[in-house]
Amino acid sequence: MAGPVLRVILGDQLSTRLDIVDGADKANDVFLLAEVMAEASYVRHHVKKIAFLFSAMRHYAQALRSAGYTVRYVALEDDGNTQSLDGEILRAVDALAPDRVAVTEPGEWRLREGFEALRLALPAPLDILPDTRFLCSHAEFDAWAEDRRELRMEFFYRDMRRRYDILMQPDGKPVGGRWNFDAENRKPPKAGLDSPPRLSFRKDAITLDVLDLVRRRFPDGYGRLEPFHFAVTRRQALRELDHFIAHILPGFGDYQDAMVSGEPYLRHSLLAAYINAGLLYPLEVCHRAEAAFRDGHAPLNAAEGFIRQILGWREYVRGVYWRFMPDYAERNALDAHEPLPWFYWSGETRMACMREALSHTYDHAYSHHIQRLMITGNFALLAGLDPKAVHEWYLAVYADAYEWVELPNTMGMALHADGGLLASKPYAASGAYIRRMSDFCQGCAYDPTIAVGDRACPFNALYWDFMARHRDRFSRNARMPYVYANWDRMGADRQAALRDQAQAHVVALREGRL
Repeated sequence: MAGPVLRVILGDQLSTRLDIVDGADKANDVFLLAEVMAEASYVRHHVKKIAFLFSAMRHYAQALRSAGYTVRYVALEDDGNTQSLDGEILRAVDALAPDRVAVTEPGEWRLREGFEALRLALPAPLDILPDTRFLCSHAEFDAWAEDRRELRMEFFYRDMRRRYDILMQPDGKPVGGRWNFDAENRKPPKAGLDSPPRLSFRKDAITLDVLDLVRRRFPDGYGRLEPFHFAVTRRQALRELDHFIAHILPGFGDYQDAMVSGEPYLRHSLLAAYINAGLLYPLEVCHRAEAAFRDGHAPLNAAEGFIRQILGWREYVRGVYWRFMPDYAERNALDAHEPLPWFYWSGETRMACMREALSHTYDHAYSHHIQRLMITGNFALLAGLDPKAVHEWYLAVYADAYEWVELPNTMGMALHADGGLLASKPYAASGAYIRRMSDFCQGCAYDPTIAVGDRACPFNALYWDFMARHRDRFSRNARMPYVYANWDRMGADRQAALRDQAQAHVVALREGRL
């Protein structure tokens, strides 16, 4: 009789549809899940993120046991916990003497490299199985990317739509005659725009124990631990999906770019954390959104825009990550080296828009994608903040952040640090954009209509200074000639005043006065 297989489940792989679970022998194999300080602290994770994952892991282990599997679960404070994944795998191998060790490929390059190195230390073979939750394998993405001069998400997305027959007509054309309805998804906030009521799940004994653990062991952790509303089981995550489809999706499209004070969610889903941790599956979420459109419950621009984020963008950034790592993490095409300001952690800044977005992040381990891109990301781009420092901040503070999805979004989409591999132009904007798409400017210490002077919005002069210092790179960009035409019309005196103002903002940033 063959010996047991030790089957390792990581904290973001809480799915029962993975090969590592499907192939398990209930009578013989052992699942290992471990809470370890090395993973909980390699960046300054939001305390809500730690609590969400620990509680979800404990509930997942409970579900495995209820299904008849044997589980070796190592809690953070258990005696003998080595506080590292490698250490807990080695300790389990010593205790169980398995014939083989199996893991699902991790989502982060550092863990994949760690498992490759662990092979040399293990007395049993280590199998790294594919993560079949994703809809495009590494080989499939590489085949799509091969020989392409530009890796544009739009064309990848169209191929994925065809492949999975989502929002397609019988004749092979997209429903509605267009692939992309993004132009209809950019309405500024109307008066009274707010978020429909959101779910809050009952905290059972497991979650209460985890909250107590996080409160004790991470007293200086980033963020606000309570109130804690997260789903921590697949059943609860499915309820969150049902709620989104029924109550949120119909209004998602029109206002997905809008921002409103005191409203961290608006018409956005809260599903990314559950999809990325394995409690929901991307294809089931896409099918539910498509069904809502076909049933007449949600308009096409809402369903298409939402599906594009999952079937298109999510799979695309994962493909970019694995194709270009590890060098991708070191890119700094715009030569940006300004240190990350402390207010990214504290939220203490005179800029109302930054303060608002940062408060959402601190309170909820969440901020919707336009706030991430066009507020915190836009400021980092314009001010020339160091890409690696910004990347580590984004990775730490959001409950849905894992390096495979966060790094390309930060380095490519927000900071243009990859030199345009991911985005054809930098997502740079002045205070006028923030004023148009939000109510954040009301009551701010700075005026978005002023570019020079004591009350000048920092985004304004920083925007023009960014464009001026990178003119050699961007002036040939087909999407940006109007920017430089406007700059040239200003005249030398106005240009000098704007650049001097930008430098004054940088000095204030360094001195903690911004």
